[in-house]
Amino acid sequence: MPLYSYRAINARGKSAKGMQDAVNVVDLEMRLKRGGLDLIDASEDSGKARSRRSKIKRAELITFFFNLEQLMRAGVPLLESLADLRDTLSDMRFREVIANLIEAIEGGMKLSLAMEQHPEAFGKIFTSLIHAGEESGRLPEVFRHITESLKWQDEMAAHTKTIMIYPAFVGTVVVAITFFLMIYLVPQLVGFIKGMGQEIPVQTRLLLATSAFFVDYWYALLALPVALPLAIKLMIASSPEMQFKWDNLKLNLWVTGPILRKIILARFANTFAMMYSSGINVLACIAHSRDVANNLVVAKNLDDVIQAIESGKNLTQSFQQTCMFPPLVIRMIKVGETTGSLDKALLNVSYFYDRDVKDSIKKIQAMIEPAMTLILGVLLGWVMLSVLSPIYDLIGKVQF
Repeated sequence: MPLYSYRAINARGKSAKGMQDAVNVVDLEMRLKRGGLDLIDASEDSGKARSRRSKIKRAELITFFFNLEQLMRAGVPLLESLADLRDTLSDMRFREVIANLIEAIEGGMKLSLAMEQHPEAFGKIFTSLIHAGEESGRLPEVFRHITESLKWQDEMAAHTKTIMIYPAFVGTVVVAITFFLMIYLVPQLVGFIKGMGQEIPVQTRLLLATSAFFVDYWYALLALPVALPLAIKLMIASSPEMQFKWDNLKLNLWVTGPILRKIILARFANTFAMMYSSGINVLACIAHSRDVANNLVVAKNLDDVIQAIESGKNLTQSFQQTCMFPPLVIRMIKVGETTGSLDKALLNVSYFYDRDVKDSIKKIQAMIEPAMTLILGVLLGWVMLSVLSPIYDLIGKVQF
């Protein structure tokens, strides 16, 4: 089915642009009409445009699944629930997706299969969960699990950003002060220091050399924060082996490595528990949780777990043979496997690591401020010592 780029207006006369699958322009016009839009013009787009579709925001998905659960629990049929949500969503692209879901379901397709046609909105985990809900007749419960998982992911993403934003801001301030000192302030003092006619101390010569380097190569220093990450990204993308080494390095970095490991383990446990409680078998839970980890080292360990289970080992033994999962996770898996409440045991793991990540972030934030203050103090002390040392030497040689 071709992809069309279109311009349209809604009932309020507000213009909208987007992309939509359709058999032809007439079909496109009908699809947009169902979404509350009137077509102005359209043109068939190339296949490359399909890959450029932006993903639906997590906040929109949370609202969608929460309202869908509430409507279905109230006894509203699925098609009517989807139609109501389509008319209330603010994201035009998401409205198009919902309109396509309605059309596919009216054509006899199940909700999970209809969602599989829109990977930019609904991932494999969601479609697998919804398929399990359709088979078991527990769709509202599945929608609740998805909503809670999305909210949890949103919270964890906020914690991850917190780790990066504060150090980046403080680091930028330190770099800006360093540039000011080396490019503006120190050069103002060069003539004064050299004009004393005294032998310049080692620390002063080092300061002057550093300042000269900043003055001569300021453009290279400014480009370095952009060029270095880009070079690292290209190197990582060059081969799966480099990606594996990079993922392993991230897990073992001082300070951030343990926190990242806990975030991944919490995400794994949360996803596993959600899928298992929805009736999905253990191997499928592990396979989907592997994709959520977004780390090749963790993925390899989970592949090893799957192979061990397929060879006849129980769940606890399979996880125990890897070095990735700490004793807490192994113990909770063993308890869950013994009692038959694996989902509850894994939710406890997720809760523990979630709380631990929050505490770790607070500790890092408490450490960053004094560390940056110390760095600034050392930098300013070095500049003052380097400037004042020749003056003190000169004063010491004055004969009274």
